[in-house]
Amino acid sequence: MAAAGLSLAPFRGLRYDPEKVSSLAAVTSPPYDVVDPDGRLRLETGDPHNIVRLILPRPQPTAESGYRQAARLLTEWQRTGVLVPDPAPALYVYEQHTPPEDGDPGSGTLQRGLIGALALSEPGAGVVLPHEDVMPQPVADRVGLMRTTKANLEPLLLTYRGDGGAADVVERAASGPPLLTTTTLDGTTHRLWSVTAEADLAAVSTDLATCRALIADGHHRWAMYLRLQGEYRHLANSPWDRGLVLLVDTARYPLRVRAIHRVLRQLPVDKALSALDGAWSVGLVEDGTQQGALAALADAKAAGLNAFVLAGDGGFHLVTGPDEETLRAAVPDDRPEEYRRLDATVLHSVLLDRVWHVPDAPEHIGYLHDTAAAVREAERGGGTAVLLHPVDEGVVRRLAEQGVTMPRKSTSFGPKPATGLVLRSLLVR
Repeated sequence: MAAAGLSLAPFRGLRYDPEKVSSLAAVTSPPYDVVDPDGRLRLETGDPHNIVRLILPRPQPTAESGYRQAARLLTEWQRTGVLVPDPAPALYVYEQHTPPEDGDPGSGTLQRGLIGALALSEPGAGVVLPHEDVMPQPVADRVGLMRTTKANLEPLLLTYRGDGGAADVVERAASGPPLLTTTTLDGTTHRLWSVTAEADLAAVSTDLATCRALIADGHHRWAMYLRLQGEYRHLANSPWDRGLVLLVDTARYPLRVRAIHRVLRQLPVDKALSALDGAWSVGLVEDGTQQGALAALADAKAAGLNAFVLAGDGGFHLVTGPDEETLRAAVPDDRPEEYRRLDATVLHSVLLDRVWHVPDAPEHIGYLHDTAAAVREAERGGGTAVLLHPVDEGVVRRLAEQGVTMPRKSTSFGPKPATGLVLRSLLVR
C-alpha cells in the first residue's frame, strides 16, 4: 500500500574519522555521474580513502570485480576506523554555501536540507515524482554496486514544499555547533548537524506526511532503490525499503537548474552541420567565445525558439528549428505541448534519431554538465558538443505532476550534495 506522503527515517550515519584521513574535503567527491576521467584520477590520487574509490570502483578487469573491490574497501575502512557509525540514529541537516562566481556577486547560494532514509513509494503512486527517463545500463551498474556493498553511498537530491515544520527544525539545528565543517576545492563550504530529539523528529514526520517530492538529481539511483527493494521484498523490516536522500524545501531554498550538454563522440561538426536541411537555421556565432555562444543561445530561447550550439571545430554554430511539420512527424500531438517543445525532446526525437542517426549509447553520446569540458572533449576526440539552455524548473514540475518524463539528462539541479560526508550502511542498524 502506497504511503500518503513522505516518510523520512533517522539512521546511524557512517562518517569519516577526520583523524584517519588527510582532510574531510580530500575524501569527498561530486556525485558519481558528474565525475569526469580527469577528476576521477585527481580524487583517487588526492587521498587513498577518497569516496570515489567506492562510487566509481576500478573494474579490474570487469565491473563485477569492481563492485567486489568497493565492498572490500568499505569493509576495510570500517574495520580500521576510517569510517565510523554514529552512536545513535539521526536525521542530518546538511548545508552548502557556494561562493559567488566571477563577476556575479549575486550568484552565491546557501542551501540547507535534511538527509535521511526515505521510504520507497511505488512508481505511479505520486509521492516521489521522477521527471527524466532512465537507461538500463546505468541502473544495472548502480544496482550491482549497491547489492554488493550493501550501502547507500551517496544521497539523491529531492525537492519538496512543506508547511514549515521540517524547515524550522533545519534552521534550529543549523544555529548550533556542527558535527563537521569542510570546504572543498570549488570553494563550497559544507556543514553537517544531527537531529535526534524526539520532538524534532516528530515535527519533521508530521510536516512531510502530506508532501510529495520531485527527484532533482538521482533518477538512476532511485530506479536502483526500487529494483533492489523488489529483490528483497521477502524480508521483514527490510533496510532495502528505504534509500538515502537529501530533501530540500525549495520554498526556503530554491535550487539552480542548469543544462546538461551532449558530446557526440563519433560525429564531426562538419558532418553534423551538413546533415541539417531546410527545417533548420544555422549561423556562426560572431563573438567566437564560449560566453558569446551561451549568450546567443539564451537570446534564441528568449525568442521562443528551440536552439542548440554545436562546437568542437574551434567555432560555435547556433542551430535553431525545426519547422512545425518536422516536429509533428517526430513528436506526437497527443503529448503535452511543453514536452513537445523541450530542447531535449527535439534533440533526441528529431536531431539524434532522424537527422544524425546517433544511438543513445555511451560509445556514441557523452553527457557533461560543464560547458568547457564538453567543448574540450569534442575538440579532443573530433566529435560534436551540443550545448543546451537550461529548462525552467516550473516546466519540470508541471510535466512531472502530469506523469510525463523528459528525455534523460535533461536537467542538472544544484547545488548537488557532496558524496562522502555521510553514508548509510544497510548492515548498521
